[in-house]
Amino acid sequence: MSQDAPRPKRGLKRPIEVVRAELLKDADTKRIAKSVGMELEAYVELVLEYAQDKDKEPMIAVVSDEELHAKGFQTPTNEDVAKLLTKAAKGELGVNEEFEKSEFSDARTAKGPSLTGDAANPTGLKTDPALLEQIKKNSSKG
Repeated sequence: MSQDAPRPKRGLKRPIEVVRAELLKDADTKRIAKSVGMELEAYVELVLEYAQDKDKEPMIAVVSDEELHAKGFQTPTNEDVAKLLTKAAKGELGVNEEFEKSEFSDARTAKGPSLTGDAANPTGLKTDPALLEQIKKNSSKG
């Protein structure tokens, strides 16, 4: 009745060979492996490792900047991070590449009428000066 007794692993309900073959063929798995900089086979094995034991926690390594530099990684300085956060707060960061591909940007669309009323004559219609004068007279009687 020890509390230290290992629990049975919660994992795959199908044979691992079947799941491995599906993952190796899957386009999303290939895309993810590429985006994280791993070989497809190594990424699939890592996924299977966690799929076989759902209670397994991922390992996190906290590494100093010096260790990262020694391994060839560039780390941002405190000033770089501060500049990035300031730009983000001001809304000065550009949109990502996927958003640009969507062509959902008002910069590319034709300008429509002003919805705030701050544009001078947005529809291109001429304003009748006599009508404006009459509106002024009637509003002052109120």
